[in-house]
Amino acid sequence: MTSGTTSEKSLYEYTLPPASHWSLRLRRGTALELTDIEGGANLGMLFYNPENLLERYNAPDSLKCQHTFKLTRGHCLYSDMGRIFASIVDDSLGWHETVCGTSNAEQVAQRWGQRDYQHDHNDWHQDGTSSFLVELEKYGLGTRDMAANLNWFSKVAPDEEGNLSLEENHSKPGSSVTLRFEMDTLVVMHSCPHPMSRAAEYPKNPVRCRILQAEPVADDDYCKNSRPENQRGFENNRLYYLGA
Repeated sequence: MTSGTTSEKSLYEYTLPPASHWSLRLRRGTALELTDIEGGANLGMLFYNPENLLERYNAPDSLKCQHTFKLTRGHCLYSDMGRIFASIVDDSLGWHETVCGTSNAEQVAQRWGQRDYQHDHNDWHQDGTSSFLVELEKYGLGTRDMAANLNWFSKVAPDEEGNLSLEENHSKPGSSVTLRFEMDTLVVMHSCPHPMSRAAEYPKNPVRCRILQAEPVADDDYCKNSRPENQRGFENNRLYYLGA
């Protein structure tokens, strides 16, 4: 099976600083390569259909239909309409989570102290929820439009009693994951700490984002054929773009 390769030529490159947020619209047929530059990063992310903002990423369906708890190469990221926003075509890390949500201001203040940009500038302690909301407001969205998000570069695992914990320093410097977009997608992201982080100091980890041109999806594409459900998801996308 083909792996869904991408061009090595960057169409655009940006390094998302620590405790920051960003959003952009990515076209169908492009890819987004994410790289943990220094190790230990957490990148929270949400997806929306820019043509219909009521359609957004559905974490339960993405896991359930692919019989998985983690996300890695070969997995597809579903909308709540049964379509595929993006496929994971490359992954050097092997485990990313989408079950633990994002941090909030109270959590961050309790663990690392209250800091704000007005007084502390780049040493402030931003949280994931506030970061998402700042970006969502640019598109007329708000708290009720929040969904379960992805946390790239983070791994949570259960103990013998089923309690989840974050594996600290799971991601090493240079770890990367590449998403190929199967739909036009509004991508919202932040580089704030994972909600289960127990780091002694507020984590500050930048992530490099590169937009690439993706190769066309072949009949033997690895992501498309990794699960029977994914073939149906790709067919739903095809029907959507036919306008039917």
